[in-house]
Amino acid sequence: MSDLSSLLKELSEATGVSGYEEEVRAVVRKAFQPYADEIREDALGNVIALKRGTRPAGEPAHAMMLAAHTDEIGLMVSGIEGAFLRFERVGGVDLRTIVGQEVIVHGRQPLVGIIASRPPHVQTAAEREKPYALKDLFIDLGLSEGRLRELVRIGDLATMKRRYVELAEGYASGKALDDRAGVASLALCLEMLAGMRHTWDVYAVATSQEEIGLRGATVSAYSVAPTAAIAVDVGFGAQQGVSEQESIAMDGGPAIAIGPNIHPLMRERLESVAKAHELKYQTEVAAGATGTDAWAIQVAREGIPTALLSIPLRYMHTSVETVCLRDVERTARLMALTIAGLDRAFAEQLGS
Repeated sequence: MSDLSSLLKELSEATGVSGYEEEVRAVVRKAFQPYADEIREDALGNVIALKRGTRPAGEPAHAMMLAAHTDEIGLMVSGIEGAFLRFERVGGVDLRTIVGQEVIVHGRQPLVGIIASRPPHVQTAAEREKPYALKDLFIDLGLSEGRLRELVRIGDLATMKRRYVELAEGYASGKALDDRAGVASLALCLEMLAGMRHTWDVYAVATSQEEIGLRGATVSAYSVAPTAAIAVDVGFGAQQGVSEQESIAMDGGPAIAIGPNIHPLMRERLESVAKAHELKYQTEVAAGATGTDAWAIQVAREGIPTALLSIPLRYMHTSVETVCLRDVERTARLMALTIAGLDRAFAEQLGS
């Protein structure tokens, strides 16, 4: 990608709460379009780009599916009480991280508000010792009740108001980098493949509704029916308060998962390509459910050999998620080089 940071900024700042990904889908289409032979959207909001391989005459067709999710966690208006809004969570929003933050309520027009609660001075000693409950929080837009009811309806969405920020040494921070960083790696992979020869077809799928149940991956994997797949998500980047066993190193390259969700031949192929091209990578142990699109893709149809790459990310499910751009680029390069080396023999090894 000519400017990875610019793409990541556009993806991060776009709105795309689970099930309502229209705005971010448009950004994805624009990023995929120059490198795709075909691009479409399905009924669940997945963006599916096809880049055809170049095969000798008579060679059977094989396909690699790359998947990363577009949706972000957010809030939904559930009630109007006087001049204040009550809300519910869409996806895994941690209430401890949103008190005092600015939000955008997507009503009849975008409305800037704040998430607030009663000040500690009017709480009992016992209340001050407890974490906030959902019933303790509300959104204040500064509007009168009458004006509020004109502009906001039950079911309207709210997202964190956060600008993408470039940090020092190639790091960046913003909202929804889980998993817009993965989506950016897919776009960058497609660009890299434009300068490589590959025989397998490539489907880059920006999936929907991952945060509420892997739904986009479930239906798109069934539709694409690839020979093999690589899901790209984020992993817990090393940070204060997270043990080395529970995290992966920032600027350490993508983590290649190992565990029952992962096909061993797919993992071995990714590792061998990384070593051959001296690409930084690390290993992530996933002894059970990975909670990623890989979990749904693996069991689609009669089963799909699947791998999982995790981009290291700090402060997951907050509005200041942080990645190293070099890790995003390494993830894209590893996928592109792996795809360029796929042949009929590997498909046969996978049982296809």
